[in-house]
Amino acid sequence: MLTEKPLLDLNLKLRATTWADVHTVADLIYAVCEADGDVTVASTPEELDHEWHNNKFNPETDSHVIETCDGRVVAYGEFYNHQVHADLNADLYIHPEFKEHGLFPSMLAWIEARAREDMKLAEPDLRVFIRSTMDGKDEIAMHAHEAERYKPVRFHWRMEINLTEEPPVSDFPAGIELRPFDKAAHARLVMEAENDSFSEHWGSHAAVFDEWSHRKLENTEFDPSLWMIAWDGDQIAGFSQNRFRMGIGWVSTLGVRKQWRKSGLGLALLQHSFGKFYKRGMKTIGLGVDASNKTGATRLYQRAGMSVASEFITFEKEIRSGRALEDANQRE
Repeated sequence: MLTEKPLLDLNLKLRATTWADVHTVADLIYAVCEADGDVTVASTPEELDHEWHNNKFNPETDSHVIETCDGRVVAYGEFYNHQVHADLNADLYIHPEFKEHGLFPSMLAWIEARAREDMKLAEPDLRVFIRSTMDGKDEIAMHAHEAERYKPVRFHWRMEINLTEEPPVSDFPAGIELRPFDKAAHARLVMEAENDSFSEHWGSHAAVFDEWSHRKLENTEFDPSLWMIAWDGDQIAGFSQNRFRMGIGWVSTLGVRKQWRKSGLGLALLQHSFGKFYKRGMKTIGLGVDASNKTGATRLYQRAGMSVASEFITFEKEIRSGRALEDANQRE
């Protein structure tokens, strides 16, 4: 049985999320992001419903809300088993009007209890930790996590460009060509290229096709005509997976495989993505990036004219010491 800290305000109730809460929770997430100054990282009800239908997540067992006595949802928190029941994620949203009501401790306590229940399925010698990411301007959230012994471990940026004219286009390296994305023929190949491109990135692990397909190809905003796949003969050298979201153009995932790096391919893919959005009337384009990215992605985006619009901080709490997950992945 999951234990919970009592709420300081007795007019508030912590309860399990229901499927019927999806629109209410989406509205809450938008209100939080709006207060933080960046609604582009919010979720539409349709997008949130799609996320909830992930086969590794059930809102009724993996998330809770806090509501007022008249039924207003003012907080939402979810737990997610990111990898092998040892790499665990938390995502919390407290309405701006209620951030001073002491709701973070109750929600963090529920998430940790849920994590400790889930970690029983992990290999017994693995290190287990929970990570939670928040807007860098949200001092209340940061202090609340620090009070529960979370520590900042990583910074992420949302970068953005606002085009005032048609963007320049770089030539692709010799032998590289773009081909239309064929979902049936290319999906698994693109996933494998993505796994290869991000194999050294912090916190990443190889995707499996069903989860990848659900996240990318079954997304309500998936548009294959916005995907740019760069081929070198019969091999995928790089890709830019693009879509529209929350009123702007979004470069969801841009990657270049190791042997084609430092050839100008990343910049060419990015600029062609800008051009595709511009021709469709969208002049604001954003993306997310690890601020400490080892492949030089932040420099690439800055060179293309992008700048930091928002900063996010990932906090981590270790709930069991042990063998590093990276060592386990290498062994597998």
